[in-house]
Amino acid sequence: MPRTELIDVENLANRIPDGALLALPADRNGVALAATRALIRRRAQGLRILTVPTSGMQSDLLIGAGCVAEVETSGVSLSEYGPAPRFGAAVSEGTIVIRDATCPAVHAGLQASEKGVPFLPLRGILGTDVLKFRPDWRVIDNPFEAGSDPIVLVAAVQPDIALFHVARADRHGNVFVGRERDLVTMAHASRRTLITAEQIVDVDLMHDPAYAAGTLSSFYVEAVAEAPRGAWPLGLHGCYAEDAEHLTRYASAAATPEGFRRYLDEFVFATRAAAQ
Repeated sequence: MPRTELIDVENLANRIPDGALLALPADRNGVALAATRALIRRRAQGLRILTVPTSGMQSDLLIGAGCVAEVETSGVSLSEYGPAPRFGAAVSEGTIVIRDATCPAVHAGLQASEKGVPFLPLRGILGTDVLKFRPDWRVIDNPFEAGSDPIVLVAAVQPDIALFHVARADRHGNVFVGRERDLVTMAHASRRTLITAEQIVDVDLMHDPAYAAGTLSSFYVEAVAEAPRGAWPLGLHGCYAEDAEHLTRYASAAATPEGFRRYLDEFVFATRAAAQ
């Protein structure tokens, strides 16, 4: 079995090729923003984003920086800080392709990939307009019922890469995800998993009873990069809260193309951004 590599954040971002289908977690589930800034610095192009199941600042940054060609999502916003301005502008201007989904549908597609089956059935989107724009989802009659009983088949989704941030990893490549089980599904479903961690510890997390139940095995992890405060300005459960002042500042700056470019210059491309 290949050994998980311990690398730096810039090299981690370099492992994400242009055009990759990239699975990204929701804002409070462990967002790898240090790696996202590195991805923007390397001028990534044509990325296809799958939000699991929603996204915010991370997707907005990548879209505004011109890194994204397509987004499959059930929602992109800055939550209480307002709409995601660069996402909204890209939708209005038609510069990205949007594939509408729902939270259960995103999970169903990933779970199908995780289980190695071509689809999973789902009922909740029957009768909605979402189905009109998703020809890859099929409606069939339940074969276990004699009468008409429609059900939706959601196709399996296998991301090229799952990218997320955790509180700790060990030197074997095991990573502690705690209660964020969406991250486990992402890793199981994806071809490759790249992770940033607040710290890399010497103990074996899989052999520590305090952590083992919430640990993702290194079997699923290609590489880990240590990145203290790697989710900033978003928060990380048990480590630090979101930076409300900075998120408010971002929402204001990103409202215009000029403001967004200034934000990138100061917090992404500037040398000091790498030390945040």
